Amino acid sequence: MTVAGDVVDVLEVEPAAQSELFEPVARIYGQAMEQLPLDLYIPPDALAIMLDAFEGPLDLLLYMIRRANIDILDIPMAPLTRQYLDYVEAMRAQNLELAADYLVMAALLIEIKSRMLLPRPKVAEGDEAEDPRAELVRRLMEYEQMKLAGQKLNEMPQAEREFFWVETLVEKSLLVRLPEVSVDDLKDAWMAIVRQAGLKKHHKIGREELSVREHMGIILRSLQEQGGFVRFETLFDPEMGVPGLVVHFLAMLELGREKMIRITQTEAFAPIYINISSGEPETVMEEGDGAEPGQAGA
Repeated sequence: MTVAGDVVDVLEVEPAAQSELFEPVARIYGQAMEQLPLDLYIPPDALAIMLDAFEGPLDLLLYMIRRANIDILDIPMAPLTRQYLDYVEAMRAQNLELAADYLVMAALLIEIKSRMLLPRPKVAEGDEAEDPRAELVRRLMEYEQMKLAGQKLNEMPQAEREFFWVETLVEKSLLVRLPEVSVDDLKDAWMAIVRQAGLKKHHKIGREELSVREHMGIILRSLQEQGGFVRFETLFDPEMGVPGLVVHFLAMLELGREKMIRITQTEAFAPIYINISSGEPETVMEEGDGAEPGQAGA
């Protein structure tokens, strides 16, 4: 198609597009007002305030297209460029810094309009000629998608706008759970007693009968005399020797098995304490009373 043909096509589209793009500036009692009265006073910053409502040239361009109800895929460049330039000229008269970004878009619209008036280059059969408006349409569609997504996010309830946070003080009493005494901790404590007893052993050869039941009574009496709560080490006398300490330790384990005493620890690696259980018998067994669970000899 020739240049003249392209111009004719553009001119045929312009009247319908102009009727959609250019609307009356106001309506008074139902009558359209095509231009503002000459004696109407407009504040100097009125236009700047209006343009501040747009987030950029793409926002202004998209507003003009949607207001005129134009298909974004088939934009009439001539009337749209003319109206956009009117906005830019008004902006330049008021605020040159504000109009800088808009001038770049105006130059792009003029370039697209000029390319549409030039003859299209010949392309191979089956290929479509590149539309000069394709890049602008793509940018407008992406911007509109982002703008709609932002509006949906803004419609969601927001703290300090639709609702407020309520803070309440809830008092809670925490139960302190003491760590359980592990076998390794008990073994380490026992080995320390054995090492200490080995340093004070006597080279005395003899044989004695050691009663586990007797040592159980000794432990219970010692606990009652010391208030029912003592450290593990204080119940062992190194003067007993290794055999006596072994029987004493077995007696303590037997008392723990029968739940007559409790072996506790405040925290990991802390000293081990022995105390009388709340359900222990009121009387302490005397030496030699009852059947003995076991004996050891040395």
